[in-house]
Amino acid sequence: MPIRLSPTFRDVLAESRRPSAGMWVSTGSPLVAEICAGSGLDWLLIDMEHGPNGLESVLAQLQAVAAYPITPVVRVPTADPVTIAQVLDLGAQNLLVPMISSADEARAAVRAVRYPPHGRRGVGSALARSARWNRVDRYLLEADAHVALYVQVETVAGVDAAAEIAAVDGVDGVLVGPSDLAASMGLLGQQAHPDVVAAVMRVFEAVGQAGKPVGVNAFDPDVADAYLAAGASFVLVGADVTLLARGSEALAARYIHT
Repeated sequence: MPIRLSPTFRDVLAESRRPSAGMWVSTGSPLVAEICAGSGLDWLLIDMEHGPNGLESVLAQLQAVAAYPITPVVRVPTADPVTIAQVLDLGAQNLLVPMISSADEARAAVRAVRYPPHGRRGVGSALARSARWNRVDRYLLEADAHVALYVQVETVAGVDAAAEIAAVDGVDGVLVGPSDLAASMGLLGQQAHPDVVAAVMRVFEAVGQAGKPVGVNAFDPDVADAYLAAGASFVLVGADVTLLARGSEALAARYIHT
């Protein structure tokens, strides 16, 4: 029976009349991912870089959220083409590759998600969830339409090369990471520092001029609102682990008295 895949994040952003709000899923728990999937947010970022996620847990989370009207994006830990191919074969349609600081690195990421002759992704669709075990008609011929690639700019070099990165064919959008960007600028832990914010805005301008959507990580509501006002197409406004941490701390502050 032929199966149709969900729209990619690229398609969702192109059709949306407003910026898309999402959150991190970093626990590695399919149950938590499913709870977040029913939140009413637009998208979830399943994190393999800083979360305790391997292939099995990512697969379970993709399956857990599939029934909900939300778009999952998987952040791979590195631009390693083997890992990227494995995550794609799990059925991830939307990838975020961290620490992209040049157009050459962006082009390498594109090659990792595309089949030959335009890339180096290994062919295993008959064995993989990506093509639903060959139940998706013409998957190999139309695979590029089923995969969206986003790259993360989070270094000084990446800011300087943002226009060239965004212009790479096959890069569907850019997410700015203020935390690592602040560290790269010698301002560790100061994501809201004026110089960091100015660098984020430089990326916004460069990516916008390239005609690509640009997003940003911003847990502080005031900072998120400022970036949205500056033209962010998609934002990450929270994380499962931070919501649990701050919520449990609030309970302790309310009920524990010494």
